[in-house]
Amino acid sequence: MITIIGNSVAGIGAIEAIRKVDKQRPITVISKEPYVAYGRPVISDFLKGKAKEEKLLSYRRKDFYKENNVNLVLNEEIVDIDVKKKKVISASGNEYKYSKLLIATGGVPFIPPFKGKDLKNVFTFTTLDDAKKLLSISKDIKKAVVIGGGLIGLKSAEGLHAQGVKVSIVELMDRILSLAFDKVSGSIVENRMSDVGIDVYTEASTEEILDDGQGNVRGIRLKGGREIEGDIVVIAIGVVPNASFAKKAGIEMNRGILVDDHMETNIKGIYAAGDVAEAKQFLYEQKMLLPIWPDAYKQGRVAGYNMIGIERVYDGGLAMNSIELFGVSTISAGAHTPQNPEGYEFLIDVDEKRYRYRKITLKDNKVVGFIFVGDIDRAGIFVGLIKDKVDVSSFKDKLLKKDFGFIDLPCE
Repeated sequence: MITIIGNSVAGIGAIEAIRKVDKQRPITVISKEPYVAYGRPVISDFLKGKAKEEKLLSYRRKDFYKENNVNLVLNEEIVDIDVKKKKVISASGNEYKYSKLLIATGGVPFIPPFKGKDLKNVFTFTTLDDAKKLLSISKDIKKAVVIGGGLIGLKSAEGLHAQGVKVSIVELMDRILSLAFDKVSGSIVENRMSDVGIDVYTEASTEEILDDGQGNVRGIRLKGGREIEGDIVVIAIGVVPNASFAKKAGIEMNRGILVDDHMETNIKGIYAAGDVAEAKQFLYEQKMLLPIWPDAYKQGRVAGYNMIGIERVYDGGLAMNSIELFGVSTISAGAHTPQNPEGYEFLIDVDEKRYRYRKITLKDNKVVGFIFVGDIDRAGIFVGLIKDKVDVSSFKDKLLKKDFGFIDLPCE
């Protein structure tokens, strides 16, 4: 009996790997949400009104679970693991046995202890239900404050803006998308957001969510005293691994659940994959959380094969973000902005007026990272150069060419 906690992309990857080899072994999937697997990156399109619920829920065929002989349990949150008896226990007291267990519970919103965080009209934005709530209330509000200028914050801001809401974004760092962008690319996207009417406050720390006196939000107060008006507040500072029940069970954790190259934890027979797992990173020696959709699927497949005794090794993930904001396409990957730039070389082409920027980061004549804004064509070639650790010294002068392609690569 294989039990999978969580019903997102990592779980789907595991199911498909298992069923490719073993059509009969019992699989139970347990999810605290009421939906079949859906495309979480698409909830922003739902908020914008560009994707209907049916599209989100079509991540896999309607009969996917039946066709793959999967027992799907919805609206059931797992809160405990009994490692000795090999069973998991839900909040409602139900118990589910396992011979092999995959924890693929993803992340939950990180909510700092702001004064006012429990007021009415304070939201998060990580699930379909979150998007539904924001879409519903967007028709009755004029202003929104989004706390957090990362991927989640910017996509919620874009969705609310599309519904006619005046949006202000508050970001603690000196730029939006600080993990995906450097200062130049962050500035370009900030300028684009300003051009469409979104206010962006960087290096701004939220001190309090303000009460209108009736338990509703009226805005926020920053450290220093400045107030920003808002009928709602979206807390989008980031997510943390949803793994408190795993820690109680003795599963080794750092920021996330630590796994080996087979996606197995320190407890034999228990695996983890996706946003909850801290696994090998491609460019660095240490293990890292890597909340990236395609990588979660890959981890799930590796776990799935290993759970049925077929050895597969996870070769490490590559930090990568691809996002379009207000018509400006962006993609970044790898170590594009190292904290200590010594020993690195940077190739840069920028046209801020046209919202264009290309930055390629080299170390020892190998591409280790890049940021493309506005013109993201051929980004896949650069991902390949990173993963294959190609020496680019013989064609380095061609890397910034608009038409750079496979024809420019050496023949060997």
